[in-house]
Amino acid sequence: MSNRIYEAYVVHENDQGKYKGNIEKKRVDDLPKHGVLIRVFYSSLNYKDALSATGHKGITNSYPHIPGIDAAGVIEHSDDRRFKEGQNVIVTSFGLGENTPGGYGQYIRVPGDWLVPMPEGLTPFESMVIGTAGFTAALGVYKLRQNDVFPEDGPILVTGATGGVGSLAVAILGRLGYNITAATGKLQKKDYLMMLGARDVIHRDKVKGQSSKPLLQSRWAGVVDTVGGSILDTAIRQTKPNGAVTCCGNILGAELNTNIYPFILRGVSLIGLDSGRCLMPLRKRIWRLLANEWKPTMLEQIAQEVSLSELDGEIKKILRGDQAGRIVVNLNINAQS
Repeated sequence: MSNRIYEAYVVHENDQGKYKGNIEKKRVDDLPKHGVLIRVFYSSLNYKDALSATGHKGITNSYPHIPGIDAAGVIEHSDDRRFKEGQNVIVTSFGLGENTPGGYGQYIRVPGDWLVPMPEGLTPFESMVIGTAGFTAALGVYKLRQNDVFPEDGPILVTGATGGVGSLAVAILGRLGYNITAATGKLQKKDYLMMLGARDVIHRDKVKGQSSKPLLQSRWAGVVDTVGGSILDTAIRQTKPNGAVTCCGNILGAELNTNIYPFILRGVSLIGLDSGRCLMPLRKRIWRLLANEWKPTMLEQIAQEVSLSELDGEIKKILRGDQAGRIVVNLNINAQS
């Protein structure tokens, strides 16, 4: 096993500070020495992967580096008695693909504490259509329900609705019977969002930068916000009494300029989502929900399968904001190992 050769998408930094990814041969011996060795079947493309692949030092400290914050595959060797050879597992979060070799390699070796056994009802491919994006979306839905926001309470707003988290939030909420308004800058994707379960699709400008009044007309029983900035501020001020807003993204800005009145006059709850630090008992529970009663019915329709050799183009696309749905990376396509 130690001499096993595998393929990986490796990002290098050159002398001019530029970054480029290449498919290279690696040895299993190059991986961390201890943990659970997994043959990766599928990974996925997330915005964080694109940042890692283009030299964002807030994500990845040193290069060369193998990105890929998601991985699904089979255990080939385990130092951890909780896991056995031949077991299918999911790995997301815990720094995978940030400063450790990630899912864009045909093998990873990680601590057993990072592993989620593949729940019955999910295939490795389906788990990577969901991936970190879908897990984050499900965590947002879970938090809304924990705060007593249910379908009968009124419309739910999903922002950044054509992105990975947004698309899957729409799909999960639709599966659960919520009345979803999807906000997007890509109205040409209206049919796609309606297929996922949205009942209404609006341009994001209808949420962004409305009146500066401290409270706006109550519209939303709950919000899954994926973009931050002024849209998050407006959504908070539009949320109904005792409603809840979850937030997980900052593509429109990391600063939140709002006021206290939605919180003290309407009892609105603002809930941050950090899927990377979600504790394992809740992590497993959410994956079980995603494999069963919360499983999106449109996984095949929102997924595009690519090989390692096609990653460069997809990375450029996601950084431009031109992507909709989910990109699943098949580690077996064009494999030469």
